[in-house]
Amino acid sequence: MTDITIIHNPRCSKSRQTLALLEEKGLSPVVVQYLKEPLNASALKDIFKKLNLESVREMMRTKENEYKDANLGDETLSDDDLFNAMEATPKLIERPIVIKGDSARIGRPPESVLEIL
Repeated sequence: MTDITIIHNPRCSKSRQTLALLEEKGLSPVVVQYLKEPLNASALKDIFKKLNLESVREMMRTKENEYKDANLGDETLSDDDLFNAMEATPKLIERPIVIKGDSARIGRPPESVLEIL
């Protein structure tokens, strides 16, 4: 049983590279394909805490059309608004995210996830 999870999109090269890096280290993470198994706002909040980021937007794909179309750059939006947007549109979640225990890292670059292993 593993205590490592990867929030993964198999169509994303960085996500594939990060998964391959974990496997090269002899790890077998739990793979969550978040586009097929959407994360709810509560799970996203938990991941955000583990990422230890300053802003919720740091775990969002701010260059996606969906981000721009929904005007998610509006600074008056609350964190809850942003978590709800990611729940409703999982494509907005930055990927990959590797979680181990109480820590998480975004795999950009893939090697950054090694900090928590």
